[in-house]
Amino acid sequence: MPEPSISPMRSISRRIIGALLALVAAVFIVYAGRDGYRDVNGDGLSLLDSFYYATVSLSTTGYGDITPVSSAARLVNVLVVTPLRVLFLIVLVGTTLEVLTERSRQAFRIQKWRSKVRDHVVVVGFGTKGRSAVNTLLGDENVEANRVVVVDTDQQALDAAAALGLVTVHGSATRSDVLRVAGVQRARAVVVATNRDDSAVLVTLTAREMAPKAHIVASVREAENVHLLKQSGANQVVVSSETAGRLLGMATSTPVVVDMVEDLLTPESGLAIAERQVEQSEEGGSPRHLPDIVLGVVRDGTLHRVDSPQVDAIEPGDRLLYVKKVTPADQNE
Repeated sequence: MPEPSISPMRSISRRIIGALLALVAAVFIVYAGRDGYRDVNGDGLSLLDSFYYATVSLSTTGYGDITPVSSAARLVNVLVVTPLRVLFLIVLVGTTLEVLTERSRQAFRIQKWRSKVRDHVVVVGFGTKGRSAVNTLLGDENVEANRVVVVDTDQQALDAAAALGLVTVHGSATRSDVLRVAGVQRARAVVVATNRDDSAVLVTLTAREMAPKAHIVASVREAENVHLLKQSGANQVVVSSETAGRLLGMATSTPVVVDMVEDLLTPESGLAIAERQVEQSEEGGSPRHLPDIVLGVVRDGTLHRVDSPQVDAIEPGDRLLYVKKVTPADQNE
């Protein structure tokens, strides 16, 4: 069952109002029956005395300078003031216990998650680029949602990520303590999808220092900053502005080409670019003669185009970059 989201200040305010209402109710009850109480001063109970008595009674201080002496006043104390005292304590003590319990429970959950998580993916930035990267991870790559950690400074973005079942960390990924909470030192991949190139460089530097073996992919807006990202430790750099600019230019003369590129980049439908291991029956043959439309061959970590002479014959251990049919053609029309 979903839990209602209430801010801490609003929750505390509600409890304080409840405690004050209990106090005011006790004051009016005591003041209305003031003839049944005795004050050591012998001058009767004023409204201020009623406030004083209600306060020390509900807080269980009870100095004894004002006491109920009549049977009616004592009965009211038993049946009314005592339940108000219990309610008052529950409101005040319950607030403290709830805060401590929630903090302890959250700390335990974080500690348990950090001790078990391995080979997860850390996504820095949950804007347009970060969301698309996560959608690809969850869809095409079949990564479980609880193995994707989103780091961002925008709480609304983190709430949207949490709604997808992702693990979220609030803070700037340029700080090593924030990345440590995200478990970047044990991550298999880090996706840097910040909105600023300078932030991307600093995040990449910090992540590479903490995770020397992680595969870091970064996005930049300007091509002139690609070498900075690679020098900072990024394995791959995607230039978002130039890629979008090329597609815009192509759309003016060959719009169908842009449609095909978008189809290839959309993993949920139509055609998609995928990678697979070479089957034993395919070894020794040419990648251009396979039933699949092969775009390239990955050998020893290096990508070769399908028309490259180095991959005229497929070798054991090669991986094929090919066009995969996700949905039938008639479903996309």
